[in-house]
Amino acid sequence: MNIKTLKQFLALAETLHFGRASDECHISISALSRNIRQLEDELGVSLFSRDNRTVVLTREGQKFLKYARETSNQWNLIRHELTDNSDQLSGEISLYGSVTASYSFLYELLRRFRNAYPAIEIKLRTGDPEHAIAHVLGGKEDISIAARPASLPRGLAFQPIAISPLLFIAPLEQQVPNVPTSTPATPQEWATIPVILSESGVSRTRVDEWFRLQDITPRIYAQVTGNEAIVSMVSLGFGIGVVPKIVLDNSPLRDRIRVLEVTPELEPYDIGLFVLKKNLKNPLVEAFWSLM
Repeated sequence: MNIKTLKQFLALAETLHFGRASDECHISISALSRNIRQLEDELGVSLFSRDNRTVVLTREGQKFLKYARETSNQWNLIRHELTDNSDQLSGEISLYGSVTASYSFLYELLRRFRNAYPAIEIKLRTGDPEHAIAHVLGGKEDISIAARPASLPRGLAFQPIAISPLLFIAPLEQQVPNVPTSTPATPQEWATIPVILSESGVSRTRVDEWFRLQDITPRIYAQVTGNEAIVSMVSLGFGIGVVPKIVLDNSPLRDRIRVLEVTPELEPYDIGLFVLKKNLKNPLVEAFWSLM
């Protein structure tokens, strides 16, 4: 089995789009399609179900995906061990984080890493931080940066970087009658105010628990993906929201937001790096991890 074809399969499995996958692999769409079909012929199964509009992994494709990721990682490790006769590490690692993380924490981390290991290439992807742990567990990325959940999944290592408070925020100026610019005084008042929350993740878990302990049934106006979207909607007066302080500090809309003084305070974010413990055997991953 050709390792290049395996990497092409991984690119298509992650993008589920022949055009984007072919661009990532620097080959034509027709060549990519031909190589995938040859791989399927070798395996004797269909890895993808495709039509003119969509590409999805079959059940067999999902099983093969795990093998392909592990094989690709092992290939990178053995190639490094066999060909590197110097003291300088070289190769590629992948990193996943939110847009906010990329220009707050990651800027300094990547600067230090580049100075210490100039021959290691970093493949950076940005997206919803709530997917960060899943990307590492699923083998999509080597390292991710996000908030630590209450309990870590088995086999996952965490290294803290910083702590960020979770804040209730309101619009700076009142734009509609039922969205105040000051902290609600009673549970009854809280229950009448539209609230904008994350769909899932650490912040959603903690704010749900906060409302439960205050015996408040919140009026949820919107559930969104991404903390930056919460800041935008609150600034427009759609409701009160909850975001990490680091997001607000780096938002271009922070001057249109008022932080509410709420007691008891929400438990803060513990932000750090995630990696599979077994991947710390990879000298490239361990180098980034040790830099902390």
